[in-house]
Amino acid sequence: MATPPLSDQEKRKQISIRGIVGVENVTELKKGFNRHLHFTLVKDRNIATPRDYYFALAHTRVYYLSLEFYMGRTLQNTMINLGLQNACDEAIYQLGLDMEDLEEMEEDAGLGNGGLGRLAACFLDSMATLGLAAYGYGIRYEYGIFNQKIRDGWQVEEADDWLRYGNPWEKARPEYMLPVHFYGRVDETAEGSKWVDTQVGPGHALTTRQNPQAFMNNTVNTMRLWSARAPNDFNLQDFNVGDYIEAVLDRNLAENISRVLYPNDNTAKKGTAARSSFQGFPEKVAVQLNDTHPALAIPELMRIFVDIEKLDWDTAWDLTKRTFAYTNHTVLPEALERFRDFSELEPDKFQNKTNGITPRRWLLLCNPGLAELIAEKLHQLVDNDAFIRDISKVKQDNKDKFAQYLEREYRVQINPASMFDVHVKRIHEYKRQLLNCLHIITMYNRTHQMNPTAPFVPRTIIIGARRRRGTTWPKKIIKLITSVGDVVNNDPVVGNKLKVIYLENYRVSLAEKVIPATDLSEQIFHGGHRGVGDGQHEVSC
Repeated sequence: MATPPLSDQEKRKQISIRGIVGVENVTELKKGFNRHLHFTLVKDRNIATPRDYYFALAHTRVYYLSLEFYMGRTLQNTMINLGLQNACDEAIYQLGLDMEDLEEMEEDAGLGNGGLGRLAACFLDSMATLGLAAYGYGIRYEYGIFNQKIRDGWQVEEADDWLRYGNPWEKARPEYMLPVHFYGRVDETAEGSKWVDTQVGPGHALTTRQNPQAFMNNTVNTMRLWSARAPNDFNLQDFNVGDYIEAVLDRNLAENISRVLYPNDNTAKKGTAARSSFQGFPEKVAVQLNDTHPALAIPELMRIFVDIEKLDWDTAWDLTKRTFAYTNHTVLPEALERFRDFSELEPDKFQNKTNGITPRRWLLLCNPGLAELIAEKLHQLVDNDAFIRDISKVKQDNKDKFAQYLEREYRVQINPASMFDVHVKRIHEYKRQLLNCLHIITMYNRTHQMNPTAPFVPRTIIIGARRRRGTTWPKKIIKLITSVGDVVNNDPVVGNKLKVIYLENYRVSLAEKVIPATDLSEQIFHGGHRGVGDGQHEVSC
């Protein structure tokens, strides 16, 4: 039987992702476009310019400010979101290359420390997939979270020079360099308060752009990262008297703000709209602050409203309050978070949100076997025994694959049939790595006390973490874990009943390997003080 010819629309679907957009979405977009053109820009088609059309199309904006965007790798995620992974795999195979080898060439964009940075990255993915016009604003650190090496059981830090081979996913925009003023003083004048005698340093802000691609819906949003650059007229006095070295050293110092995650001083960026009236500003611009790091954006917007736009204080403060929202991630006292007191005073300002993670990366990308099984059978009998066996097989395949990875990269053999007990988080008191280590010691002692023939579920404990910078005690916990592992793993009495593996340099791309293989995820926070971490959401996928 002959195959019916493809329609023109079906042909376009094969060469362009634009074909997946429904007619109803087109109608709504046209209505929104015309509404913004007529009522926001006050233009009609007779006098509107191409720039007016651009602003009408790109009108509604969300600005997500975060000093961490833990993006990980981009290549495979982009292929999946564009629906091109199978085609790319086949093309690379026909060229005699290996796709997995090429994917391993990409450096993790480690511009974050843990869950907070992963949350920001997942939000960018989700906002694009939902079709929200949104910008992510952050800092383009030349050196991200450090590379962790374990030597003689101790953590040793190496620089994360993730840009040493370049980054094909970003586009520099030097035409958008902006001066950043420091120091100076405020003078009261007849025209109002003025910020004078400032230094244009550490310098200008240079923007680079990366574009998170949505999943199969044509939307591409922007993550705008800023770098500190000294102005060209740096220390001309030193330069003119022949002290060239001193002038260059000052220039390097000026650019240190964006050198390493984290900088000592943080400068948050803002999003503004070109308006003669700011009464509608909060309806046009929504700024979400990811934790306390970008909080300086609030007084900065107040400064712009009051000092530059000449709004009175009460009006500026009302606009600022309605523009900003803030995400708080913990109420633990050591994090200096005491929001319970504030919530009693103004309960209407507080909402509890359980954030999720992007299933594109944490299911479709790193666990394709489970994703395929869900797509095929989940809508059928959930209680079907055969389906449950199929899920168990996918899990075991992932465990076998990760066991092979450990043998190849860590020169350690584990029992793939054992329970994979995984604890992957930043080293922190409330994340309780020390408690988990004490539990390992307890289980080890039990193996020596129990009847050798008694039933025992073999367990492989996998821990991955990095110490917080500026502290020394986490290094001792890492050393304790690796030392306990040396004893457990080399005890002939224990054998394959219990193994302890410490994952060196835990990062997003490594999480994509271990999470699909996880049987038990350790979430042992203090009850009531902390929401479920992003790692638990990722394991849930």
